[in-house]
Amino acid sequence: MVEMLKRSVSSVALAAFALGAIAVPGAQAQSMDELVAAAKKEGQLTTIALPHDWCNYGGILEGFKAKYGITVNELNPDAGSGDEIQAIKANQGNTGPQAPDVIDVGLSFGPAAKTDKLIQPYKVATWADIPDDAKDAEGYWYGDYYGVLTFEVNKDIVETVPQDWADLLKPEYANSVALAGDPRASSQAIQAVYAAGLSKAPTGSAVDIAAAGLDFFKQLNAAGNFVPVIGKPASLAQGTTPIMIRWDYNALSSRDTLAGNPAVEVVVPKTGVIAGVYVQAISAYAPHPNAAKLWMEYLYSDEGQIGYLKGYCHPIRFNAMSKAGKIPQDLLDKLPPAAAYETAKFPSLEDQNAAKTEITTKWDGVVGANVQ
Repeated sequence: MVEMLKRSVSSVALAAFALGAIAVPGAQAQSMDELVAAAKKEGQLTTIALPHDWCNYGGILEGFKAKYGITVNELNPDAGSGDEIQAIKANQGNTGPQAPDVIDVGLSFGPAAKTDKLIQPYKVATWADIPDDAKDAEGYWYGDYYGVLTFEVNKDIVETVPQDWADLLKPEYANSVALAGDPRASSQAIQAVYAAGLSKAPTGSAVDIAAAGLDFFKQLNAAGNFVPVIGKPASLAQGTTPIMIRWDYNALSSRDTLAGNPAVEVVVPKTGVIAGVYVQAISAYAPHPNAAKLWMEYLYSDEGQIGYLKGYCHPIRFNAMSKAGKIPQDLLDKLPPAAAYETAKFPSLEDQNAAKTEITTKWDGVVGANVQ
């Protein structure tokens, strides 16, 4: 996870947003019409690591092409964040089809890429809607979508659906609760332990929160409620792990795939809501810099953000768009209540690293459950 840099958008930038201009740090602002014209002149955008079934990227890419008539060259859709960074490094000065213009990477890769001078700054017109703790103050990287940890519950087995972390300790959930990974190795599982700790110690340091999370799972295990297996949709459906803790977009997609067999409810806990964010950035060596900027404008427009939501990935502007009544009701009806996301916390890089060390090294000694 990243170090979240906090700084308010300047009054000058806000004025530019109001006038419909595009604020570009270190460069003269362009109007949207000028940007579109420049991007069309370049004629192409090269992306990397955008599988069509992840966050509805297939639909988003088609929407961008249809709106602007720009060819999209898609590199290795199954690449990881590290591969994306390597693609930039390997193609410095290369204007050919293997040089990515833009990247979509895990949070920790944004600051590192900035330090290595691999990305360039750019602020989209809707910059003010992006939470300060989910973007670089200078515009080098910025969150595009996130998920929060939820309870995915098999309602055919669980009569009373838990609403918060403390509920999971109740006797009625004996042999029911599983993580979607091993907390000694899985980022998703580590974040789940951290989220449980945040519910218990909301004002503590990262180490305090992680310790509280370990204590929670110690209690859960001692109560006989924790199932020490890596939960999967099949185990949820079969009833061996009728309550799974996992990212909301995975849980919601699983709910749709199961199609009522069994009936599934996805719950954002009342406390301890942790968000996991991906970030966008433009390569410092982008062969098509204007197309890259236009892609960012599209992703952070209402249309692009709703595109993410169609794939159950929460767009970074969700809170602002929800308050403005810009999210279609049919999409909202498929999600947990919007208010449940308003307290989501975005841990800093330092906090994530500290929590990871605490949880991975002390899980065996404190909790004593061998997750397999």
